[in-house]
Formats: sequence, C-alpha cells, structure tokens
Amino acid sequence: MAGSPFSATYAEARGRFLKAAKTARASLSAYAHPERGPDGGDLSTDVAWIGPADAQGVLVLVSGTHGVEGHCGSGAQVDWLRRGEAARLGSGLAVCLVHAINPYGFAWSRRVTHENVDLNRNFIDFARPLPENPEYDRLADAVKPADWSAATQTTSRRVLLGYARENGFPALVQALSGGQYRHSDGIFYGGQGETWSRRTLTTIFRERLSAARDIGVIDYHTGLGPEGYAEQIVSAGPDTDEYRRAVAWHGLAAISMTSGDSVSAKLAGDWLDAAPRLLPHVRVTGIALEYGTVPSAEVMDALRADNWLHVHGDPTGPGAAAIKAQIRAAFYIDTDIWRGMVLGQSLIATRQAVAGLTQAVAAR
Repeated sequence: MAGSPFSATYAEARGRFLKAAKTARASLSAYAHPERGPDGGDLSTDVAWIGPADAQGVLVLVSGTHGVEGHCGSGAQVDWLRRGEAARLGSGLAVCLVHAINPYGFAWSRRVTHENVDLNRNFIDFARPLPENPEYDRLADAVKPADWSAATQTTSRRVLLGYARENGFPALVQALSGGQYRHSDGIFYGGQGETWSRRTLTTIFRERLSAARDIGVIDYHTGLGPEGYAEQIVSAGPDTDEYRRAVAWHGLAAISMTSGDSVSAKLAGDWLDAAPRLLPHVRVTGIALEYGTVPSAEVMDALRADNWLHVHGDPTGPGAAAIKAQIRAAFYIDTDIWRGMVLGQSLIATRQAVAGLTQAVAAR
C-alpha cells in the first residue's frame, strides 16, 4: 500500500525513508556497504539529522540492527518523519535516524551481517579473551545440521527440545541466543573482530554525537514476546543510573535485561550496552523496543533454516524463496493490527524520550 510507512523490501524501505527525510528537511548522509543485495542493488546505511548540529540532547532511532527486523524499524522511522514529530523537539534538541545499520541482513532477509555475525553480539572487546558458551557447544551440531530434510529437522529439533525438558526452556534460550564466539557457521555468532556494521555505527556516533551531552536511544527489534507487544528492554542493570533514567522516562514497564524478567536472554556484546563506552562524554538513556511476533520455536526454526541455506544451500536457488518467506514471517507480521501496534507503541516511546531529553537539557 503506497500510503503505508512499511515496505516489503529493503530497496523500497530505503526509498521511503529517504523521501520522508527529504520532505522533513533532514540533512542526509550515506555509508555505502561493500556487498550488494539479492537484486544486485546497492546497499547503504542512511542517516537523517534534524536540528542543530551542536544539539545538547539528541534522540537516536536505529533500525535494522538485526537485518530482517528492519521492516518494523524502518516503518516506525518513516512514520515518525511523516507525522512531523520533529516539531516536538524544541530548542537544543535534535534527532538522528539511523536507517538499516545492517543493510545486508535487511536486503537478504537475514538476521545477521554479511560476515554471518549477530551485530548485537559483536560489541565486545576483542583484545580480551572471547566469552565462552559451553552450552551452545553441546548443541552446535543440532543447531546447524548439514542437510535440511524433514527427517533431519525432526531429529535436531528433538535434541533441542530434550535440552529444554532437562534444563528448562529459559536455559535453552540462554544457551542459543546469549551469544557464542566459536562456531562461525552457527547462529548468534559474535564474530572474531569488528564487523562493518559495528564500525559504521561507531563512526556515526562519533561524527554526529560529539557535541551531545544527553542522548535517548530507541533500537527497534522483533521476534520475542507476545504478538504485537513491545517490551522496553534496558541493557543496564536495575541498580544503575541508566536504568533509573529509563524508568523515569518510559515508565515501570521498562525491564532490565539482567533482571531475569525480560523476554531477552542476557547478551554478550549488544550495542546498547556498549553505547556509554563509545560516548564517554554523553549520558545515555536507551531502550530496545522488542515487538513480539510468533512463538519462539517458530522463530528458532526460521533462524536455523536460514543459517542452513547460507552455509550449505543456495540463497539464490529455487528452494530459497520458502525459507526467506519463513524468516520474514518470523520477524514481521504483515497485518494492519500488528503494524498499528508497532506505530502506536513507537510513537509513545519516542515522545517519552523527547520529554526526558527536554528535562535533561533544561536541568544542565
């Protein structure tokens, strides 16, 4: 639908974002990606800025950290621009919209980068020993079987469910999704070094946010929790000033990732946790908006199928379309109700962040 802020492809999403940003009179910059999309088209992370370059308070909206989840985040960003929400920024505030920080994953309907790395497991200090995940090691063969026949899917799924029965489903989620750094052809792989997307986000932050003193971050995600509900996840622990600010801005629904109450596992290397280290002069108040889609087992099957396709199969072959449709459906529900929930909850969160930034800047 032409009037919708949501898009069916990365190329369409980029076009809508750039058009909305130009209409809103944003300044634009692009960071070209070294790979190309499945249609042979260029890939890019685009940044739109509205407000003074030296703004003390900046709202940062990021889409596409996990590639295919960019359908949701891009739609929310385009909607924010089209609604004229920039008029609410007020004196001393600006907005920085980072569109498709992982454009390869968005274009190819993958959660990972072109290096097969989960960007939200990549923000660790690679000069130090890599985190260990022995529970993933135990399950690695079942996670990534060499063939994707019906029989192998059944056998491998039985292994994973057996682990869940023995240790509990949360333990399985933590083992698989907490992050691992040994199996480069597996899922939730954190890499052996900095990815293109990590370097690009770091560059954007250092180029754009050098004058800021307070930033409010919203990073858009999908795939965990009840359908359509957006959990507000804070990377910082509940005993930190960052978490207390997030609660003051967004309310008691904000949940610390480390509390054990979140739909998310405790992650190694997520970028929201690293943001204060990237910007030591800035007070960061960030949340990940995690919109629920389908049951977790369906999400995991889609991730495993896509991983098999790119490791052992042919992502441009005749069998790829079904797997790509499967992973897209796991992270983006193509209904008016779900999309409406995305936009409504995003609008609330952005307005809360703007109000928090306004108070923070006035108090300095």
